[in-house]
Order: sequence, then C-alpha cells, then structure tokens
Amino acid sequence: MMKDGDDRIIYIGKAKNLRKRVSSYFKQPSGDAASMGYDSSRWKTSKLISRIRDLDYVLTDNEVEAFLLESNLIKKYRPIFNIELKDQQRYTYLKVTNEPFPRLLVARRNANGDLYGPKGKVYGPFVYGSSKFLTIGLLRKIFKIRICNKLPKKPCLEYFLRNCDAPCINNTTMQDYMKNIKSLQNILEGKSDISKFMGEMEVEMKQASQNRDYERAQQIRDTLHRLRNLSVKQKMEKAALRYSNEEYVGIIKLVHEGVAHVMTLRRRNGVISDMKKFEFELLGDNSLASFLCQYYSSSPEIPQLIYVNEVPESSIALTESIKRFTDHDVKIILVSDKTKEKGELMDLILRNLWRHAENGFPPEVVELKELLHLSAIPSVIDCFDVSNLGTKYAVGACTRFVNGKPQKECYRRFKIKLTFSQNDFAMMHEIVSRRYSFLKVNNPQVTECTLPDLIVVDGGKGQLSSAVSALKKAGLHIPCISIAKENESIYSPNLISPIQIPRRTQALKLIQNLRDEAHRFGLAYNRHLRKLGDSD
Repeated sequence: MMKDGDDRIIYIGKAKNLRKRVSSYFKQPSGDAASMGYDSSRWKTSKLISRIRDLDYVLTDNEVEAFLLESNLIKKYRPIFNIELKDQQRYTYLKVTNEPFPRLLVARRNANGDLYGPKGKVYGPFVYGSSKFLTIGLLRKIFKIRICNKLPKKPCLEYFLRNCDAPCINNTTMQDYMKNIKSLQNILEGKSDISKFMGEMEVEMKQASQNRDYERAQQIRDTLHRLRNLSVKQKMEKAALRYSNEEYVGIIKLVHEGVAHVMTLRRRNGVISDMKKFEFELLGDNSLASFLCQYYSSSPEIPQLIYVNEVPESSIALTESIKRFTDHDVKIILVSDKTKEKGELMDLILRNLWRHAENGFPPEVVELKELLHLSAIPSVIDCFDVSNLGTKYAVGACTRFVNGKPQKECYRRFKIKLTFSQNDFAMMHEIVSRRYSFLKVNNPQVTECTLPDLIVVDGGKGQLSSAVSALKKAGLHIPCISIAKENESIYSPNLISPIQIPRRTQALKLIQNLRDEAHRFGLAYNRHLRKLGDSD
C-alpha cells in the first residue's frame, strides 16, 4: 500500500515477491511527459513514484487471499492510481424508508460506497434492466405507497389516480398502510412470491364483490393486472438463469497511451442481455486479472462461464477468488479461433473496442489500420532505410512517428559493422536486429523499451524478408511492411501480391512521410561520415 504525504493510500498492489515488484517501480526512468512523449504508462508511473512518501504491506497465505484482500482494500480506500470501475451504469438498490408512512425509493451508492437519501432498509443490488428496477413505479402503485417527500395537508394527484390511499388526510390507517409495506418487503426479501400475494388479493377481491363493494373490487382487479405483468417478467428472468449463463470479456491495450479498454457482454440462453464498456490505466500491476476480480466482487450475479481473449495472470488463483463471491463453479476460458460462434462474439467485442479507441487517434492512423487489416492501431511506427556508397560509407537509419508526428528523440542511426559487401538485404537485417537488441541485453540505461505497433521498410520483397527474418530471430511479432519507390507498392509478408493504396489517401501520405524522413536522416549521416573521411 503506497501512501502520499497526507498518509492517504494512493496505490495498492500485490505480488509473490514484494521486493522485486516494489523495486521495479523505482527503476523507471525519471522525466516529464515531454521527454517520455510516446510512453504514457512510464510517465504515469513516474507521477505515482513522485507522490509516494510511505509504504505499508500485508502478508497473505496464498494468491487467492491476496486477490480478495486487494479487491476489498481498493473498494475501501479507492486509491486514485488503481483500477476504478467506471461504467455508464451503477447498480441499483431499492430502499424502504424508516418513516412513519414509509416510501419506496431507488437508491445508489456514492463515491464512498454510502447510499444516498434517507435512512431505511435496503434491498439489492439489482442490475439495470431487472424487473424490480423497471417496475418501481408499478410496485408503488400495487402497494399504494406514497411518493411525496413529506406528508402534505391535502391529497395529491396520485390519490385521484388511485395509486395512493392518501395517508396525508388519514384516509388509511397506519396498520393498513404497514400491511402493504410488509407484503412488499416479503416479496423483495424472497419470503413470498408474487403468485402467493396474488392469491390473497383474488380472495379479497371476491369478498369485496360479494359485499357489493364494487369500487374496492375494481381497485384490486387493476392491481392484479399489474401484478400479472410483473410476474411474467420475473418468470422470464428465472427461466433465463436455468439455462446457460456466460459472459465475454474482451480487452485491448494501448500501451503507448497507457490505457486498457474493456468490454463485457452477458449472454443468457443464447440471447445477449447486457454490454458495458470500461477503461483503466496500465499502471503498476493493473491488469485483466485485477479488473476481473474487481468487476465480479461488485457484480450482483456471476456467470458460470467467463470467456476472455487473453489468459489473465494467476488464472487459477483468480478463478478461486471469484468463486468466493458466488455459490457455484466458475470457469475462465480463452476463446480460440476454432470456436466459431464464440470467436465471432469476441470479434464483435474487439471491433467495438477498437472503434471506441479510434476516436482519440488521427484519421490517417486509423485509415492505415483498416487498409492493412492490422489488429491494433499503429500509433507508433518505426521506419528503416539503408544508405550506402560502396561499403566504406554504409549506414542505416530508423525514424519513429507517434500518432502521425515525428518523435525525433527516438530516431536512431547505425554505421554498418557486420556486413562487408554491398548487400542491402544483409544491411537491413543488421540494423533491424541492432535496433531492438536492448530486449536481449536488458540494459537498465536504455529508456526506449516500448516496441512499435508497425514497422515500415524502405524497399521491396527482399528488404522486407530481411527485416521479418531479423524480427523472428529476436522473438518479436510486430507487423511489418515495405514500400517500393517505383509504384509506391506496399508489400506484406502475408500477401503474394502487393497492395496499391490510393495515392490521395492520408494513410499512404503517412507511409511516404515516414520513408522520406528515414531517407533524409540516413543520407545526412552518410554525408557526415564522408565529410569526416575526406577531412582525414
């Protein structure tokens, strides 16, 4: 638990080895947002570190306890750097107030977890769309519950609409009013169901009719009609729960933005019933596992099957943690491409997430993703070019564009060292290998540990094959294309024929700018070396 100068907890994390986890935060390179430009997550971590003044910790016996404790502490202290589930909905509660003539209210929790409004007995939570929430007005009418904030001195419109018995003018006794309140509470608590209450109402209606109290009988008949509508909805909900109950959770990570987007899709009996979007910062150990633990610890209903597009860390411990919140088994399953129906649903989620995430990116970057059929938005693009005049003055250059703009502090130039002939393919292999060699040496002095979303190579199929070979050798899986100068053809290792992007598109102009900038940067270095050689 990391605390600031006011002793407030600002971040809570967990790890099997706390020493390694905590020290990893303080190994982050220092600097402001401008110097780190393209890596928002590092900047956010540095902001966290700058505010830490004290550390506290708790030991647990196992990972399951760690998940549960972390979830509870985050809910209790609401640290500003942890995942906070912000959704367009909040879970709904029903409240019967502690007033002389109680009211039925919709209640929601505030930022501290407290319920708004007057004191009373709370029922729930209910998800948005559940029959109890949708029919709160109906429940008030059925049980003749007043809606006024305080008892007026004369009856309101609700009395004349026969929705309230007007306790304000002593039109009903406290005993009769509380009888209705008690019946409502029994239904909300599950002590009795609507069908039982309807049976009692039908008996009362027949007695009123026999006593020729036709107005009272008509009121009960109208109430029964409303109850039947409510009963149908509840039966539909219960029937749905008997069948398959599953949820799909898709996540995309914009590493360079330091943000993860998550969408959940609930499906009951083959029918999609709910979709929600969330986002959280990629900070510390904020991850899919942390999100799932927080999400289901606050969920009024947990499905038996949870489908994900990536395996969360410590998945076994996470599953055991989630099972503590419910009374049935829970399985977390990775959706594979082979499962057609489930794969299509997950693909739907990811398409929605990318569409949502694309709003914050320049149009040319989004257009490039669609034209190249990339799985992620290429917000960070590296471009390689070889510039040589014989073998004596052979150099390579790498430029980087972030969101369509040059990031010059990330440019790199290379003097060819391992290729001793005028072989452009071998030179391309060399500079691509050297550009990402920091991943092998793990040099703590290197601050550019963020990989690009796309690599562009100046050249044709040969240069592209050399670059792809270098990436495979380094164990990297980064989309890579090349652009040939003659017809501005785009080559991809997955396609036999080149792609011809329309010349007027912003996406092609972006690739051309990358290529031209890499050529300019490499040529300037080549000229610099020749100038030094001539002076020697």
